[in-house]
Amino acid sequence: MTATPVDEGRRLPLVLRNRAFGTVWLAQILTQAAVRMFQVGVSWWLIAYAVSSGRGLASGLFMAVSTLPAVVLAPVVARTVARFAHRSVLRAAAAGAGTAAAALAVWAYASDLPLAAAYAATLALAAGQAFFDPCLTTSVPELVDDEDIEAATGFELSTQSLASLGGALLGALIVDGAGVAGLAVGCAAAYLTAAVLITTVRFRPTAAPDAPEGEEAAAATGEQRRTLRRILADLPYVRRILLCFTAANLFTTAVFVVIPLYTKSVLRDGGSTVALLEASLGVGTLIGSFTGARVPGRPTALGACLLGAMSAAFAVAGLVTGRFVIAGCLVVAGWCVGVIGVRFVALFQRLVPTADKPGFFAVMQAVLGATFPLASLLFGLLGDHLSAQTLCLIQAAGLVPAACALALLRERTSQEPTADAAGTRTPEPVSAGGAR
Repeated sequence: MTATPVDEGRRLPLVLRNRAFGTVWLAQILTQAAVRMFQVGVSWWLIAYAVSSGRGLASGLFMAVSTLPAVVLAPVVARTVARFAHRSVLRAAAAGAGTAAAALAVWAYASDLPLAAAYAATLALAAGQAFFDPCLTTSVPELVDDEDIEAATGFELSTQSLASLGGALLGALIVDGAGVAGLAVGCAAAYLTAAVLITTVRFRPTAAPDAPEGEEAAAATGEQRRTLRRILADLPYVRRILLCFTAANLFTTAVFVVIPLYTKSVLRDGGSTVALLEASLGVGTLIGSFTGARVPGRPTALGACLLGAMSAAFAVAGLVTGRFVIAGCLVVAGWCVGVIGVRFVALFQRLVPTADKPGFFAVMQAVLGATFPLASLLFGLLGDHLSAQTLCLIQAAGLVPAACALALLRERTSQEPTADAAGTRTPEPVSAGGAR
């Protein structure tokens, strides 16, 4: 008699039937939308209003600065997420970023805003996000049941899509209408609201790493003290996947520098077109995040095909000029990013031991983000000397070797350690289907 209500309940989206996860997910949407809105808005402000020459370098440097905290703070983030209650880390990260955005808003309203202030603000917001994102990823098992992990991963990764969509639609438009001051007010409101939402959530109690009980908890604590290098050394299959996507990110993340340059120099349009192109990328990623679990194929083979599809999309954008042509190409590229995120983060959730997850997801964010500063500076400099269409073709060519390397990557061997419910490391054979 009780089976029918359970089945009906399970047909509801996870964010509706699990209030705790839904609330945290909403908080993540707000934080990532805020930081993306700030990045898009300030990048457009630099190109359209603040800088008259060397716009590509100014925008590229800004995007590079915005990614430094995720790389530099990775060891600190790993220790913090492992030692402190996850709700406290999430709340503090959101509140800190909101305070920084509010301070920038006051400054911008009071006087002309120097470029250095905008760069400092993006450092503060990115630092908050560097703690928030890996902490939330680590917290997923505390919010959902094991059978819901992949669904939760899809919702979590879709946040970046929603954030890109919201940031794209609002960032450049707010700057055109209300300047950086109005942009900072919006960011502050989003971050502080997220901090309040996090406060209302109760996470499932788990064995706290800073308060172990018995030999089993002590062993887990010892695992969490493993160095970040050792974590990756013990996961060769995962490490090789990360290296492939790190190489790919050198060319995919450059899109955030290319979009405003393409709008200004090729399409010769304003903030509304920046909003359209950023929204196209966000919509594509959103669709990919929600459909990724249903796309068939082994993870590495599928990932290689998706990188190839992204390469083709960038090539079309470089060869054919048109607002809606590049918008369509960005939808395709975004869909590929969304599917890749769902399939591979879900794979990592199952392959990485529980005790290593705080360190691993901080490392993952840092490793994948390490190429962003280089890509931003490189494509920003190139954008001052080459056309934006040529930059698209460089992106397309750069993805081909990464796709080939991923396609040639062998599946995880039976000796590769995986995580069981207790967080211990045990060998497990992998089926031909890859991630479930």
